[in-house]
Amino acid sequence: MRISIIGTESLGVRGLCTVVTAADRTIVIDPGVALGYRRHGRLPHPCQVYVGTRVRKAIIDALAGATDIVISHYHGDHVPLVNANPFQLDVRLVKDACRNTRFWCTAPGYPLDTISVRYNELSQALDRTLPVVDGTGDGLMTFSEPQPHGERGNHLGTVMMTCIADGGDVFVHASDIQLLDDGAVSRILAWKPGVVLVSGPPLYLQHISTGQVARARRNALHLARNVETLIIDHHLLRSESGCRWLDNLASETGHKIMCAADFMGRDRLLLESWRDYLYREMPVPDGWHEAYANGKIAIDTISDTFQCVMHTRSPHGT
Repeated sequence: MRISIIGTESLGVRGLCTVVTAADRTIVIDPGVALGYRRHGRLPHPCQVYVGTRVRKAIIDALAGATDIVISHYHGDHVPLVNANPFQLDVRLVKDACRNTRFWCTAPGYPLDTISVRYNELSQALDRTLPVVDGTGDGLMTFSEPQPHGERGNHLGTVMMTCIADGGDVFVHASDIQLLDDGAVSRILAWKPGVVLVSGPPLYLQHISTGQVARARRNALHLARNVETLIIDHHLLRSESGCRWLDNLASETGHKIMCAADFMGRDRLLLESWRDYLYREMPVPDGWHEAYANGKIAIDTISDTFQCVMHTRSPHGT
């Protein structure tokens, strides 16, 4: 089994897109990308846009070679969109690539709202009925029943976790559970995985409580004691505090816990948490985002600026 994480926060974008090659199949899980439309009142910095464009292309390329596509839920950083903003993945860009690919989707959720109606929008855009597979499987893949998106009972809906078992290799993509629900963690462990990829708690949000953080920490340590490799990313790495939280856990577990960039052998690129720094050090001309949205910016011209960011690495040394 080969696991390749294409886009998530430690790789410079919002999302949790992963490609798994197992048996004779190539499985793309959560083929979406976003940049956080506004953070501290600012649109994404051009360096973020540059990386987002590269990730978007990587997802499109992955979909062109995929046998299977899994959709864990319908948030805009996890799925192609009919009404994508300039920093997301427009479904029209992948329609042809997805024409003969098997889909495995979670239920849209009820009552229908602006998020869950995306199931119907995606079905119509792709001209096909998308099968709902929560709680089922096909031998190679097994899908969980709907799990809480974060803490149970919140307004964020549910997600579907995916287990891929190929011989003795077992990988679980736990999407946006944020380590905040004990039942979801127990379901992961029941699959006896070797590698788990999961979203960590959103420490960047002011309303997260100390009790939630403590529960996420306990669940992370519980998983780490029972798997070979625990990859924690996504919501957690939208802030420098999340990076420190991750590194503290890693030191406690003999570095069985890591982020996606660590797992992929790449430098951490926490661009969302650096947004204010980027604006301060590399000011953005008035009208830049409008020009980009209208196709008037050649994105490759940002390469030199991006290389400067990579050379600086992090404003805070992470």
